[in-house]
Amino acid sequence: MASLKQLDQNAEAKGSGIKTLWQFVKFIVVSLLAFVVQFALLNILNHVPAIENLTAQEFNWFVFTYPVAAGGLGYFISSNVSNIAAQIVSFFVNREKTFNANNNIPVTLTIYLIFTVALICFSAWLNPTIKNLLVEKLAWGDDLASNAATMVCCTVQFLVYFPVDKLLMREKKAPKEENK
Repeated sequence: MASLKQLDQNAEAKGSGIKTLWQFVKFIVVSLLAFVVQFALLNILNHVPAIENLTAQEFNWFVFTYPVAAGGLGYFISSNVSNIAAQIVSFFVNREKTFNANNNIPVTLTIYLIFTVALICFSAWLNPTIKNLLVEKLAWGDDLASNAATMVCCTVQFLVYFPVDKLLMREKKAPKEENK
């Protein structure tokens, strides 16, 4: 990965705007990786017999409504487990490769987790809402509607995570050497 380090150094030498643009490009690549993890896991979990059997059980809790038509409890489990796995991958790869962060992991991870839980809760509300609309109103197939709803949630998360990650994942400044 020496070439990635060299590209990072070249971008930093050209100023903060170019450095941020380069970080955004890397963030897009990492987001695509997280996207692949989330979609693969979603489509695998949706067809695991133990989870598939739970799709006939409606799930209602707080603002989360997963009717049987939208996949019920099984879809709640598969969509949220896949989202959490994608965010774990995204955190560590973005921290190390995108932002070259060396700040305090426990503090950064705690703030990131609180933010992620809030965003996953939003997605857990939005995803079945969209899926139910696509299945019941537009007569889309279950898998297609699941993937489309997940795409919308991934897009929202992508747009929100970059500025948050940029603020959270920072390089510690090297102490300035005193001239003697």
